[in-house]
Amino acid sequence: MEIVKSGSTIQSLQIGMSILDLLASQRTPLRFSDIQELTEITKSNLYKYLNTLTQLELLYRDKTTGMYHLGSKLIQYGMAAIGNEDVTSRITPYLQEISHHTSCTVLFSVWTYDGPITAKIWNSNQNLNIGAQLGTRLPPSSSSGKVFTVFQDSSLTAEWIEKDRNVTGSLETDEYHEIRRYKIAFAKEPLVPSVSSMSIPVFNYNSELLGAITAVGFTESIPNHYEDPLSDYLRKRCLEISKIFGYSAE
Repeated sequence: MEIVKSGSTIQSLQIGMSILDLLASQRTPLRFSDIQELTEITKSNLYKYLNTLTQLELLYRDKTTGMYHLGSKLIQYGMAAIGNEDVTSRITPYLQEISHHTSCTVLFSVWTYDGPITAKIWNSNQNLNIGAQLGTRLPPSSSSGKVFTVFQDSSLTAEWIEKDRNVTGSLETDEYHEIRRYKIAFAKEPLVPSVSSMSIPVFNYNSELLGAITAVGFTESIPNHYEDPLSDYLRKRCLEISKIFGYSAE
């Protein structure tokens, strides 16, 4: 690892960024020993760098495997840097529209190495605790999680689903097929008591899942079946929004 020394730069920051660059270039989680070997940073200093980067959520350390991944904070930074050209910015007007129509808090979630996380939240009701903030990892039992379970590549979701299986159980076969057919998922109080949700997928031109849009509200106001008028409204938005990314249902 080559660090250019200069009186006008902070060398420790350069080293920290080089660790992030390493994780990004390897495109796979790395163990402490792997990072130490590739960077040649002393073990005592590397521990401090990794601990700091993990606390800042720039890295994530899997407690089970001990392996380091790029952290969710980098996703937030990336989305902010891309600006109006990113998916979230193009979807935001629809989040506002859905929130206004449903009187629900609406969030957009995207896939990461450790499952889906919330990338954007539009709050229509500041007094509603939805149990999620930007960067929150969503479980398979949430309606967003169900959308990713059904439409995301199973090779990517298998480990995430397995981690939560003992807590949430598996998605029933009938529900799985209904979500795939009608492109809407429901969850009753998955994160917070009295708060339920419904989610739709967003696809691109290759029919690949870009993310999930979720309406969150008090349980009595959230339907649990695709034939409800509110569900029908969201299903139409699913197609409308996906079309701007080149998706065709035919």
